[in-house]
Amino acid sequence: MAVQRPTDTELKLLRILWERGPSTVREIFETLPDGDSGYTTVLKLMQIMFEKGLVTRDESNRSHIYKAKQKAEQTQRSLVKDLASRAFGGATNKLVMQALRSKKVSAEELAEIRELLDELEEK
Repeated sequence: MAVQRPTDTELKLLRILWERGPSTVREIFETLPDGDSGYTTVLKLMQIMFEKGLVTRDESNRSHIYKAKQKAEQTQRSLVKDLASRAFGGATNKLVMQALRSKKVSAEELAEIRELLDELEEK
């Protein structure tokens, strides 16, 4: 079964799993800002995410433990590829240019970008 693209809400829950590691629905729910979602909503979303292949589920205990199926970087890379394809016709340079123009980039971020560009040029 192929992993499907997560919705914005699913990404929010995945970020919690990436940060916390394997977690129960209760732990995920308690990490959310107050009033963000109810417990049963989080439970249902985690069940849907399991069915979509976004998370794995350890059912050996009474409280199921959920874990992100892919690392954050893998999911981010997949989302960027999809965005580049859909919005920019596959033109990575246009995607990067728009990303850099869309918000102020710090000197530290620019240094990281330059370092990556240097690494890519060496290859």
